[in-house]
Order: sequence, then C-alpha cells, then structure tokens
Amino acid sequence: MIRQSLKFRKTITIVCVLSLLVLIFLILRKDKITNDSELKIRNQRLDDDFQDIAYREFEQKPKKAFYVLGEKETKMESNNVADEGTKHELQEAKARIEQLEKKIAILEGRIPQKYPDVKYLGFKERKRILVTGGAGFVGSHLVDVLMMQGHEVIVVDNFFTGRKRNVEHWFGHRNFEMIHHDIVNPLYVEADEIYHLASPASPPHYMQNPVKTIKTNTLGTINMLGLARRVGAKILIASTSEVYGDPMVHPQPESYWGHVNPIGPRACYDEGKRVAETLAYSYAKQEKVSVRVARIFNTYGPRMHVSDGRVVSNFIMQALQNLTITVYGNGKQTRSFCYVSDLVDGLLALMASSYSLPVNIGNPVEHTIEEFAVIIKNQVPGCRSTVATGAAVEDDPQRRRPDITLAKKHLHWSPKVSLQDGLQRTIDYFKEELSRTTFYNNQTYIDFKVKTSH
Repeated sequence: MIRQSLKFRKTITIVCVLSLLVLIFLILRKDKITNDSELKIRNQRLDDDFQDIAYREFEQKPKKAFYVLGEKETKMESNNVADEGTKHELQEAKARIEQLEKKIAILEGRIPQKYPDVKYLGFKERKRILVTGGAGFVGSHLVDVLMMQGHEVIVVDNFFTGRKRNVEHWFGHRNFEMIHHDIVNPLYVEADEIYHLASPASPPHYMQNPVKTIKTNTLGTINMLGLARRVGAKILIASTSEVYGDPMVHPQPESYWGHVNPIGPRACYDEGKRVAETLAYSYAKQEKVSVRVARIFNTYGPRMHVSDGRVVSNFIMQALQNLTITVYGNGKQTRSFCYVSDLVDGLLALMASSYSLPVNIGNPVEHTIEEFAVIIKNQVPGCRSTVATGAAVEDDPQRRRPDITLAKKHLHWSPKVSLQDGLQRTIDYFKEELSRTTFYNNQTYIDFKVKTSH
C-alpha cells in the first residue's frame, strides 16, 4: 500500500514538472515573437525616418497617373498636395540637427588642446611670477611669454575687464595657476617677482566705476607692495602716459611732472596712477622694496576688448562693419601706438634691469587721429566707411608721444613691429571676433610670429 502511494506521488511530481517546463517554453516563445515583431516595427520606423531625412531637401515633383479603361487611355496630372504633418516633423528634425551641431561644436571646444612649447627651467632658474590683471589685454600676452620661458605663473584677476579665454590655453598646465581675486583685498601667496597690471585702462571702463578705479590703483597697489615687502619680491608697477595729463612739453620725458586736472572725468585713472607711483617709491625708500615703474603709452594688438572705446578698437570695428569712422574733436590730436609684443619686451627688460626710476615704454612714431583713421580704412579690404568728426572729449590730451631715450640707454629697448604689420594682426583678430558664433578653443589668438622673437 505504501509502495503504491509513493509511486503515485512520484508520477504526479513528474507530470507537474513537465507541465511547468511546457508552460515556460510557451511563455518564452511568445515573448520572442513579440520582440521580433517590435524590432521589425522599429526598423521600419527607422527606415521611414532615414528616407524622410534623405529626401528632405528635394521637392516632390508632380506625378502623372495613367488609367486605362477598355481601349481608352486617360492621362491625369496629379496635384502635389503637401502633407502638413510631414512638414512639421521635418522642421522639428532640422531644429534638432541644428541643436546637435551646436552641442558638438561646444564639446569640440572643450577637448584639451596641445599647450604651446614651453622651455624647461631648472629649480634655480625657474621663478614664481605673480601677474595681477593677467587675464587682461596686456597681462595675457605677458603671461604667454613668461610661460613659454618656463616660469611658474600665477594670474590674479577679478575679470572686471579681463577675460578667461585670454589665458584659457594654459588651463591645466603644471606651471600655471589662476586665482579669481580682487586685489583691493589682501592676497597671500609666494612669489619672486610681481607684475602689477591690474586696473581698467580704457576711458569707458575706468569712468564706469571711478571709485573702484581709484581703489584698485591705491588700495590694490598698497596690497601688492605689502606682499612684495613680505616675501622679498621685486615688483613692477604698470603706470601710464596719462600721468602727464594734457602735456605742455612735447615729446614727454620722464622728468616732466605733468599737467593733470585732479577733478576731471579722467582723474580717477590719472591721479590713481600718480598715487601708485608715489606709493611705489615710498615703499622703496622706507621698506627697501625693489620697485620698477613703467609708464605705458598707447598700446594695441590682439585681445583688445571690442568695446573698450580706444582709438584702435573703435576704428577697426567701424571699418570692418562699413560704419562711419568717428573722430572725436578736430582730429588733429596726436597719438603714438605701440604693438603689444613690443610693450611686453619692454616690461621684461625693465624687470630684468637694475634701473629703478620711471621709464617710458611706447612707440615714438606719432600720427594724428585723422591720419590714423585713414590708415585703418585703407588697410581693411573693401572698406566703404567714411570718416566723420564728432564732439570733442573732455580733458582729451592733444599731443602724446614718448621720449624713450632712457629705455634705449638703460634697457637697450626700442619698438620693432611696424604700424602696418601690427595693424594687420589686430585687424585679423577683430575679424575673428566678428565671425565668432560659439565657443571653441582655437579662436584664442596667440601671435607665435611675435612670440618667437623674444
């Protein structure tokens, strides 16, 4: 009896297991059939989409249909009726493609680029150099040269007028460091040399916030001189030809004390720089800080801000867009324009020298503003601009030309880049700026032709 019961149970167990296996097989088969059918539907949809995209640029031509009824042939011309739903889908597809193209361009711009060639310096030769305002027009070109010489460079900038993309080609390099900081507040870093270039330099920028301009040139300069005293660093103060004001002496030697309106619209910059020079020599006398002072005259070149209001940028932008080239005043004012690579050479030579009194750094070749407008117009191909005069600017200096006798004698420096060559490089840069539609790295302008001469 017990044997029969066990045999019966075994039989039932086997039947249940077989039934379960059959059920699982049927379920899997059903899923496979369903997946195959879904895959076919998806493939069909993809084929339809590709056909729509492949033929989206072609207009559908009217087709002719022929119908044969018995012995009679009737020719009917079909009307090309556009399917509104299809048009809408095509428009959406085009919009998505444009968005993808923009995203791809942005991603390509984020791909790390190869750094410019950098010289290797040993521990004793390599310096730690701090550049305030290092993301600005002049500062970024100075950073390029210092980096390629093999030094460790610390850039400090609050980006009031500076731009990250002026130095972005150095991001990630082991010798480069970027600090977002306003030097009106104290800064604690270690450095062997300090280039103090931080300050807005164009009239629209420094007039935009005159109190901030004064603070940068006074409190900021005190902080940098204090840092130089603490770490024993040599410091170069970037002064300006504006300390001469509207000069009564021409050309302007370093011995000329200037003719400045202390309450005029330019005073925040002019007097700020005069105080900066006073501070530098007070620290040199009292605290034995090693100081250098460069009086920088009108400078131009790539990376100038397109709307900084300076003569070069204004004239080039107006000429490239065939707008009226506006000369403020009668156009008889004179300026001397120095290309940025020549200026950087002068700053480096001054820092390396033992001369500690102020030195003019600029190009002594003088042009009237009216002449300069015509020069730029003639150098921009196909320019159809006309030159017109506007109202004079208050306290605008009437003559500006540096006496560079001291620079030649003590620094063995003089400008090398001609006005024609410098303007051509600057015009090329502004063309690039006007054509910019999105962000990508290779639009950062590095003038290797100029850099290799250093």
